[in-house]
Amino acid sequence: MIALIMAGGVGTRFWPLSRESKPKQFLKILSEKSMLQMTVDRLLPKIRMEDIYVVTARSQVELTKKHLPQLPEENIIIEPFGMNTAPCIALSAQYLARKYDKSEKMIVLPADHLIGRRDDFLASLEVGEGSAELDNLVTFGIKPDYPATGFGYIEAGEKIDDQGFFVKQFKEKPDLETAKTFLKAGNFFWNSGMFMWKIETILKAFQDYLPKVSQVLERIEVKWNTEGLTADISTEYAEMPKLPVDIGIMEKAEKRVVIPVDYGWSDVGSWKALYDVSPKDENNNVLKCKSEIIESKKNYVNSDKFVALIGVENLIIIDTTDALLISRKVDSEQVKKIVNKLRDVKRNELL
Repeated sequence: MIALIMAGGVGTRFWPLSRESKPKQFLKILSEKSMLQMTVDRLLPKIRMEDIYVVTARSQVELTKKHLPQLPEENIIIEPFGMNTAPCIALSAQYLARKYDKSEKMIVLPADHLIGRRDDFLASLEVGEGSAELDNLVTFGIKPDYPATGFGYIEAGEKIDDQGFFVKQFKEKPDLETAKTFLKAGNFFWNSGMFMWKIETILKAFQDYLPKVSQVLERIEVKWNTEGLTADISTEYAEMPKLPVDIGIMEKAEKRVVIPVDYGWSDVGSWKALYDVSPKDENNNVLKCKSEIIESKKNYVNSDKFVALIGVENLIIIDTTDALLISRKVDSEQVKKIVNKLRDVKRNELL
């Protein structure tokens, strides 16, 4: 099996710690290892390092090398610039098709997710591998434990066996009442953004459902053949439709399978989500700093400075050398709006 780790995002919801020069996947926010390093370590009991690939934007290649010095340099697949998951996966599958038999299975996963129980995760890959062997496009659905409105959902249809279902449909992020309905129904799962398929299966799916992508891939292949894998493909790549693979392929395809999983997964998509999965003190604070606390609870603080908290609750406080973020935990998803405003007014030194 081959692993493809998508590591080209910027992680704007983790501003001001996450910047364009050091995105979320390169931050050590959960342990002494970066999220990218944790993702690779999780795979190693099953997949050899030489069969692990990272696809990332050209601007992040040196960071990737720094965090994964043991990864062969040719295992870094370079996007000229960040697009979306459909172009990213298509380019990577074409790259892998040059090195492997096209019947080889590939697991595709983000670089910045948390999985608490590695053994259960690896066991699910075995299940996915069997389904992918039958030319299915496999996705892993997280069993929901509350009515989340921040995730897309997968509705399971006909049962295949004790470990998988055919996909009935994909659902966009719901409102709270709809999410409660999904939870009660019992056949809806959070869309994890993790997939498995044969190289040839996903390339055929692009031909069938996003033919424009396949046409661009043909031109990129010609360029690789004539100029080598370091050729400048930015002109071609810019013509790719900027779509997530869920919308471009998975919502349209016929042979789709969802494998329900439960292994302590989090997309760690916001400061609140990070607070939720972090160890807490007796007052339910997460304090990444030296501090003194008086009647304060349920806060997340990350600072190099000494911090004193008096009578505050449910705050996110992130202090860096050039920026300070203070937000209610419930509003932490809106950090992205601050980043957009900074971009609008061209405060590039803060991005």
